[in-house]
Amino acid sequence: MTARVLVVDDILSNVKLLEAKLSAEYFEVVTAFNGLEALEKVEESEPDIILLDVMMPGMDGFEVCRRIKQNPKTAHVPVVMVTALDQPSDRVAGLEAGADDFLTKPVDDAALFARVRSLVRLKMMTDELRMRETTGQNMGLVDPAETLIEAAPGGRILVIEDRPESVAWFNSALAPANEVSAVDMFEEAVVRVRGGDFDLIIVSLGLRGFDGLRLCSQLRSLPEGRNVPILVVVSDGDRRKLTQALEMGVNDYLTRPVDRNELTARVRTQLRKKRYADRLRHNVQLSLEMAITDQLTGLHNRRYMSRHLDTLIGNARRSGKPISFLIMDIDHFKSVNDTHGHDIGDEVLREFAGRISANVRGIDLACRYGGEEFVVVMPDTDVTFASTIAERLRASVEATPFKISRAPNNLCITISIGIASSECGDDSADALLHRADQALYRAKREGRNRVIADAA
Repeated sequence: MTARVLVVDDILSNVKLLEAKLSAEYFEVVTAFNGLEALEKVEESEPDIILLDVMMPGMDGFEVCRRIKQNPKTAHVPVVMVTALDQPSDRVAGLEAGADDFLTKPVDDAALFARVRSLVRLKMMTDELRMRETTGQNMGLVDPAETLIEAAPGGRILVIEDRPESVAWFNSALAPANEVSAVDMFEEAVVRVRGGDFDLIIVSLGLRGFDGLRLCSQLRSLPEGRNVPILVVVSDGDRRKLTQALEMGVNDYLTRPVDRNELTARVRTQLRKKRYADRLRHNVQLSLEMAITDQLTGLHNRRYMSRHLDTLIGNARRSGKPISFLIMDIDHFKSVNDTHGHDIGDEVLREFAGRISANVRGIDLACRYGGEEFVVVMPDTDVTFASTIAERLRASVEATPFKISRAPNNLCITISIGIASSECGDDSADALLHRADQALYRAKREGRNRVIADAA
């Protein structure tokens, strides 16, 4: 794995040493020698990770980190503070400033590289979500996710530990701000993660009953556990387990004896990151849904229908089963808009879409075709059954007035429906749509409020 690393330190020899080590591992290195230069380089070079010294003249590393994390353009870039400071209060100060990790010099090279690679992998996953979210923003579909600096709410935390005194300590440190559960068995942990909807998992790698690393690997392989941050607790000096844990994708770690303030700081950081990643995923999913959904009615839009018609026709041709198309139109809809306003017209369209959804099956494809026209594609359906469904829908629309938000508070609406069916799947999608459209025109010419099936 390669990545662009920004090294920030006011001592030239420190910079050169890290640059040489990172370059030997095939990382691209960018350097800065003070806080202001670091902020400029972050904007210019777009690093994948920042190794930041704390003790610098002028602007110290804590302030640099805070500014990076407060900037929505750079808040997602991981920051590792590499410094001679070695007190728990120093680590907490760095984490509170937004740092992703705090490493004390002299740093073991293997541990440093493992942490850098781990954070870069996690950033690449976030970058992919950010890129997709940006596409949605450019299309005007979604608003940007919050930045990482915003305060994180409490979360649901699962502690996996088989020492009762440690479980009690974690509970006292994390509750009541968080909802804490604890398990001490491998199988129970897997079951809980599969159904628990947790925001963070804390795994002790000193478990006596089973291998904590194997559990982490198992949890990462579960669909329900893939996006849940994992924080492991390792014994001080156990570099092997820590390196293996980072390589398999855990998000963060604590070393025993665990400092309470450091625990809460790292937990807040992971909860904040998960909320940000969840929001990105939500925005990506929302973008996908909005790209294929008509925003007024909630039905699929014409674009989605066009992309799936050939697939549905192909399935019908291969199976030899019939497929039917319904095109329906609200009668005299223009007069609804002219008399009551376009907002009332929108209310009528929304309610009509709801009635369509209530009268078709789950396998049917219901779409807003444009204006007041709607299309329903019905796989495995012959013209007789399609006509029965269409007549039921027409009758329900005629019998039950549409509720509206202004006087007269309801409107009597009727619809016309045209049907075309391919009994052996030989027709193309365009041909079926055209035939259904012609049937709709016949229904309108013959007086509206009726169902006409194409005779082909």
